[in-house]
Amino acid sequence: MSGVQTRVVEPDEAGMRLDRWFKAHFPAVRHGELEKYLRKGQVRVSGGRVKSNRRLEAGEEIRIPPLSDEPQAASKSKRYSGADAAEIRKLILFEDEAIIALNKPFGLAVQGGSNMKRHIDGMLGALEKEGERPRLVHRLDKDTGGLLLVAKTRQAAQRLGDAFKAHDVQKTYWALTAGVPRPRQGTISLPVAKRMTRIKDGAEERVIPHDGEDAKRAVTDYQMLEEAGPVAFVAMRPITGRTHQLRVHAAAIGCPIVGDGKYGAAAAHVEGVSPKLHLFCRSMTFPHPKTGKMTTLSAPLAGHMKDTWAFFSFDANAFCDWPELLE
Repeated sequence: MSGVQTRVVEPDEAGMRLDRWFKAHFPAVRHGELEKYLRKGQVRVSGGRVKSNRRLEAGEEIRIPPLSDEPQAASKSKRYSGADAAEIRKLILFEDEAIIALNKPFGLAVQGGSNMKRHIDGMLGALEKEGERPRLVHRLDKDTGGLLLVAKTRQAAQRLGDAFKAHDVQKTYWALTAGVPRPRQGTISLPVAKRMTRIKDGAEERVIPHDGEDAKRAVTDYQMLEEAGPVAFVAMRPITGRTHQLRVHAAAIGCPIVGDGKYGAAAAHVEGVSPKLHLFCRSMTFPHPKTGKMTTLSAPLAGHMKDTWAFFSFDANAFCDWPELLE
């Protein structure tokens, strides 16, 4: 790539670290090269010098210096494999002129990052039509499965991004919890904050309940739909959208999500059940980006959670009726 260019941060990229954003857009640029560009001020965000861990905001402009044409051309010519193209098409649940709904598999990342070469964003080029490449408008954690919305046009991405930012999207997650919540339904309102935590071989970032100045409001509604001995089938509705919010809140009430060793430790292990995380985005209700009408889409339970639901004879088509939001 010759010459300086400017890229605008898309709504779905808000909160993404600069180094991860660079990796997703310019995979041929090594991390060391990026650090060099940053030290020299050749890469800037909104005109200012920043560090590689800077969190981006939608609409910010990123200055990109001249990069080598050869590696970038090579990366563009191999955006996705034939196998990836076939897989992403199999994941489609719904499609119209503005959106695509996917049933994201457990264990598949939505966006690229360190040592993350295979991800949904990298496969979306296979769904490009008439020069329009589908765009992400929200994210699911790598270990979470379920409904993922993708915008087919820039206008749809902008409108859906605005809807997510304004909390006009109602999401329902299904979870298997180790422990039965009491009462059977309620609201968890517990501020959270990110902290670096020491682990055996270093440190990791995790979210913890916190009431300090840097804590962020986090609210989750929940309903227990069924129980079977020491576990429960729980529906969860995040009112706010904090990182790992549902996992932190479930652990905070003494009912960690099964398979969540990070927040539930040994208590999240249930004998005879898959050790994988049991958290699935079941449905979303949102204003359609083209018509403005409230639209509800659902994803059928899949993967290890489908097996677990069969093991406990839980209803894989259960209905959850949420009370009207007061805010």
